[in-house]
Amino acid sequence: MSMVEVEVTVDGDSIETRDLPLLDLAPYFANEPGSKESLAEELRRASEEVGFLALKNHGIPQELLDRSIEENKRFGALPMDEKLKIKVDQHQRGYIQPKATMIKHSTYHNNDTFDLNETTVFATEFSPDNPHVQAGKQFYSNNQWPENLPGFRETVEEYMTAMQELGKSLLPLWALALDLPEDYFEPYFRDNYTYYRMAHYPPSEVVGENEYALGAHADTGFMTLLPAADVEGLEILDTKGIWFRPRKVPGVIHVNIGQFLERWSNERFIATPHRVAIPASEDRYTTPVFVNPDLEPVVECLPTCHGPDNPPKYPKESYWDFFKWYMANTYPHYDDFHSP
Repeated sequence: MSMVEVEVTVDGDSIETRDLPLLDLAPYFANEPGSKESLAEELRRASEEVGFLALKNHGIPQELLDRSIEENKRFGALPMDEKLKIKVDQHQRGYIQPKATMIKHSTYHNNDTFDLNETTVFATEFSPDNPHVQAGKQFYSNNQWPENLPGFRETVEEYMTAMQELGKSLLPLWALALDLPEDYFEPYFRDNYTYYRMAHYPPSEVVGENEYALGAHADTGFMTLLPAADVEGLEILDTKGIWFRPRKVPGVIHVNIGQFLERWSNERFIATPHRVAIPASEDRYTTPVFVNPDLEPVVECLPTCHGPDNPPKYPKESYWDFFKWYMANTYPHYDDFHSP
C-alpha cells in the first residue's frame, strides 16, 4: 500500500493525512483474465491491515452522486418542524436530529457527548407479503418521505439501488479474499437489508471537549460504501491507535468493513473505528450506504477463519439480532420504543 504522511493542523492538533488502498474495478467489470483474483488479493490485504479502502472506476455515475448530495442539501434546508414530520421510528427509518446520537458501547473512545450531526435514514422496503412485515417486526417497514420535495424520493431510491448493486457485485471478491468459493455469500444476500444514512454535519468554530460531528464507532454490518465528501472530516483509527485522515481523492467511493463481517470472519477482517470532526466553516454532507446480508439467517464463523488454535470468538447470530443490539446502544430514542 502506498502511503504518504503529511502533518496538518485540525483544531490545534496535529493529525496525519494518508493514502488509503485504492482498488481499480475497471478490469474486474471488464472480465479481464486474472482481474478477479488480483483484486481479491488487494482486498484481502486492505481488509486485514487497514479495514478501509477506496474504489475507482466503480461505475456509479458522478451525476448520480452529485444529485444525492443536492437532495441531501434540499432536505437539510427544510424547517425543523417539516423534518420532524418524519421523525425516526422504531424501525430506524426517518429523521434523527442533532444531539440524538451517542455510541455507548465503544471500546476505543469514551463517548460522553452527543453528536452534532443530523441524519435521515432510509432502508430496504420489503414485500408486503413478507411474514415479518405482516407481523410488524422491527426493521421491516416502509420508509418515511418528506412532503413537498418533488423528485427527492425518486433520487434517493435510484441512488440506494445503484449503491446496493455495486456492493453486491463485490461479493465474489469478498469471498475469494476469505479463501471461500466466489458464490459463498450469495445465499445470504437474496433479500438483503440495505440502509442509507443521509447525513449533514453543520460547521462550528467552537468545539467543546470530546465533541464530534460523529463520535468514534465501527459500523454494524457487512460493508459500507461512502462516496468521498467535498469537505474533509473523516478520521480513521489505525491498528497502532493513531488517528489519521484519508487523502482526498475526488470521485472515489470509500469502503469499510462492519462489525458483522468482522465477527463472521473471526476478526480476520477489521471493522475499523472512525469518527467525523466538526467542520470549522463549511457544511459537510455525506451519503453512506450500508450493504448488509438478509436480516434473518443465523451465521456462524466462516470455515476459513477458525481452526484448532483459533476457535470462534463469537456465538452464532443473525444480523437482525446484532443490529438490534447495536441500535439500542447508540440511539437514546430506542428507550421509547417497545417493538415485537
